[in-house]
Amino acid sequence: MMDQAERLRQIINNLKHKQLSNQVTAINDIKKKTAKVITVTSGKGGVGKTNVTVNLAIALSELGNRVTILDADFGLANIDVLLGIMPKYNLLNVLHDDKNIFEVLTDGPGNIKFLSGGSGMEELVKLDKEQIDKFLSNIALLDSLSDVILIDTGAGLSDSVMSFVMAADEVILVTTPEPTSITDAYALIKMVANRDKNKKIKVIVNRAESANEAYDILNKLSIVTSRFLGLNLETLGFISFDDMVIKAVKMQKPFTLSFPKCQASKQIKDIGSKIVDVKSYRESSENTGFKGFVNKLVNLLNT
Repeated sequence: MMDQAERLRQIINNLKHKQLSNQVTAINDIKKKTAKVITVTSGKGGVGKTNVTVNLAIALSELGNRVTILDADFGLANIDVLLGIMPKYNLLNVLHDDKNIFEVLTDGPGNIKFLSGGSGMEELVKLDKEQIDKFLSNIALLDSLSDVILIDTGAGLSDSVMSFVMAADEVILVTTPEPTSITDAYALIKMVANRDKNKKIKVIVNRAESANEAYDILNKLSIVTSRFLGLNLETLGFISFDDMVIKAVKMQKPFTLSFPKCQASKQIKDIGSKIVDVKSYRESSENTGFKGFVNKLVNLLNT
């Protein structure tokens, strides 16, 4: 005989699945499209990559895009630290606890959403085909909730970081004027070029002392990359060294919202306007959107 607690659990599960079913039905009522997946990465740590990701997401949201961030920095995931928000779930809960994508997404400031990856993406290599297919059918719903998905990777040139870079539609590479940062950025570009010379890489110089310094770096990096690697970079611009950015980090608030009129905010909004055409109306398939990204990522992680 079913006890009261068991009946209550059954009612909750039925409501949960009914809610998911209603959400999926609503999504399927509109023409399916897929999000554009952009990996934000850097050749080394400490360049402000995650801060750029968060504030770029807000800038894109203010331009009318639905934006989701996936924190894929397994070792030092810190999107939640920058936002001052502790997510209840992460991607591991989708893989192992039967949570759906709607339950694990966390609302962030500026109408953005974010998903903590934990070690979830690395766990994908341990799943069998049936488990991966189930995961893909769930995670693919993210395409219907987002126009753009920003993947914040770990820093450096590890195999896992390169897998995220190669699986994405586009790559935003963040560097600073420091010689070591520029050298490591070029090393990452070289690794990408060795795999795919047609990969779209867009570069941002962060913490620039002046416009002349930033554009000198961008121009030299573009010329060397084109001449020696046969890959054409796209320069998105630069973000100045700004005390308001440091102040916002200490406040655990995005600088675009805390200090919207500061120089860095104006510059990241300008960068956002350059990639504002991120909306994609491609029919959903195995090779497009976030589902396509995960498919390619699984294949790359397994090689």
